[in-house]
Amino acid sequence: MYQPVPQGYYPPGGPPLPPRHHPRGLSPFGMPARHPWEIPLLVVVIMLTSVAYLLALLMLVVEVVADPVVDERGEEVSGSVLTSPYVLLLLFAPVLLWAGRGMNYARMRINGVKMSPTQFPEGYRLVQEAAARFGMAKVPDAYVVLGNGQINAFASGHGFRRFVVVYSDLFEIGGAAREPDALAFIIGHEVGHIAAGHVSYWRQLGMFVAPWLPLLGSSLIRAQEYTADNHGFCNRHLGAPGAMATLAAGKYLNTDVGFDEMADRAAQEKGGFVLLVNAMSSHPVLTWRMWALRDRSKPGPMFWRPSAPQPAMIPPPGDYPLNAAPPALPPKA
Repeated sequence: MYQPVPQGYYPPGGPPLPPRHHPRGLSPFGMPARHPWEIPLLVVVIMLTSVAYLLALLMLVVEVVADPVVDERGEEVSGSVLTSPYVLLLLFAPVLLWAGRGMNYARMRINGVKMSPTQFPEGYRLVQEAAARFGMAKVPDAYVVLGNGQINAFASGHGFRRFVVVYSDLFEIGGAAREPDALAFIIGHEVGHIAAGHVSYWRQLGMFVAPWLPLLGSSLIRAQEYTADNHGFCNRHLGAPGAMATLAAGKYLNTDVGFDEMADRAAQEKGGFVLLVNAMSSHPVLTWRMWALRDRSKPGPMFWRPSAPQPAMIPPPGDYPLNAAPPALPPKA
């Protein structure tokens, strides 16, 4: 029978798995499931990116082999399609992407604090646990960078290396007196991006034009975020409410957020602009994301707001428990 484990450090066996009787967003192979929209959208984006690459290459060939264009006076018309920044961007995309990833990795290596058994040992252990849970053959490097109040983390790679970067402010929710499970969920989410192949050079090259594809590109990235949330949930399901509350209200006021009350608004907030804001977002809107983390029976909503199975399931305003307890402070030395 599943027994909850207190927050903080876990025994060598690792943190508890989500209860077996509860849907966990797992694939039939026992690993965190991909969002069902991810692969179809990825195929479409790769096809469109390939067409863009071929058009840029065709322009280059035509420019090289075609006869010069002259006007009615017999003078050569100046100008070239190769002066277009978009054409140049596509032609040099492989090099630009490789260099950008290399520069990003170098910045982390020379400016970031590398997690280790002696530097941010709790974060180091959480990365190790997440990699083991997802069956990864190699544990990614992990770095801490100055957050200056920002709540953020990301995953990336260069060559055969993969790494996770956590902003320092997130560790203020990770102390033994605060929300270590929330930090574990966030780290599991980022390691999940690596485990799912989202930071692969070839995948990112195939998605190169995604930022210029209205709605389609952002939808693909949202699907990837839902996939990473499945990883975070399977890594530390107890941390999902705390992680979402921190994204909603910050590292100090997260305890004032009622997870169920905010998740229920996913089914209550209506209107075309709500759908448009979600469609244009690279991450699922927060209320929908909370709903998906609470309702593990179906994938996260992509384009249309979720609806409660029964209207009476959502309490009216004022019927939720009060979340007004001040955040716990670290123990005094």
